[in-house]
Amino acid sequence: MKSHQTPQTMKPATAAKKLGVYLEATPAEFQEGVVSRTELNALQTDPPEWLVELRRNGPHPRPVVAAKLGVSISGLARGGVTEALTTEQIEALKQEGPEWLERERATQAEVRKEAVRIKEKNAERDEQSRPPRS
Repeated sequence: MKSHQTPQTMKPATAAKKLGVYLEATPAEFQEGVVSRTELNALQTDPPEWLVELRRNGPHPRPVVAAKLGVSISGLARGGVTEALTTEQIEALKQEGPEWLERERATQAEVRKEAVRIKEKNAERDEQSRPPRS
């Protein structure tokens, strides 16, 4: 007897997150349906024009906005950015260079530097705790 597997599906919000797009900017049929794993893979490998356009011009979800600005999502909130932004708006913010953005970029750089330091320290500790090779 053959077992029949049902395709794995996800909510549109999950699929939008995996695609790196703002759900509210996607077509209605995407927002209202469910997305199978196969459909998601197809969207990733051969994106339709609406997906290409959204990725290029936005509006972008906060994680994408934060990455494009070089800050954390929390940093966006501290800077008062709570909504999705278009690529044009992101570029305008970069040009403007508000104080909060510079401060958050500096904070993010420190966080990254500290993460590297901790990783190196842990690697060194792991190396020292290994038994010698014979």
